[in-house]
Amino acid sequence: MAVRAKKIQPAKAEAIENAKKTFADYSDFIFADYRGLTVEQITALRDKLREKNAVLKVVKNNFARIAFEEMKVENVADYLKGPTVVAMAKEDSNEVAKVLFDFAKDAPALSVKGASIANEIYDQAKIEAYSKVPGRNQLIAMLMSAMNGPAQKLAATLKAYADKKAAEGAN
Repeated sequence: MAVRAKKIQPAKAEAIENAKKTFADYSDFIFADYRGLTVEQITALRDKLREKNAVLKVVKNNFARIAFEEMKVENVADYLKGPTVVAMAKEDSNEVAKVLFDFAKDAPALSVKGASIANEIYDQAKIEAYSKVPGRNQLIAMLMSAMNGPAQKLAATLKAYADKKAAEGAN
């Protein structure tokens, strides 16, 4: 439960509303501790996430807690402790998690805490396992290649049969 004052200052209420507007555009949130990262590293991480249509946002924990509560995204308060960045994705959140874990190998100061994926809470171990699952586009490519193989074999067999019949007819 977020700490709330009886009378919220207008600037803080506006900050909470801005956080809600930012979070409302996304369905998946991955929380990480960024303590120790340089500005250049954070910028590089943002660039990598932008390639995956994701956004990285540094949040003020109490404002984020209140915003998530009001949006009915529950049980994320445990991840909003200490310096926190939120990677937000609309789709392919496993690709976003993979980017974060790969980046953490080069910059050990980044530590993924957990996530809320489609309103389901993932702890650090579960989000790491989720990051290893192939992305949607990779799965489609795998499916299409699996479906394409038998069709290619059938086409090659029919062509060979047609060529054989044509050779027999010419003799």
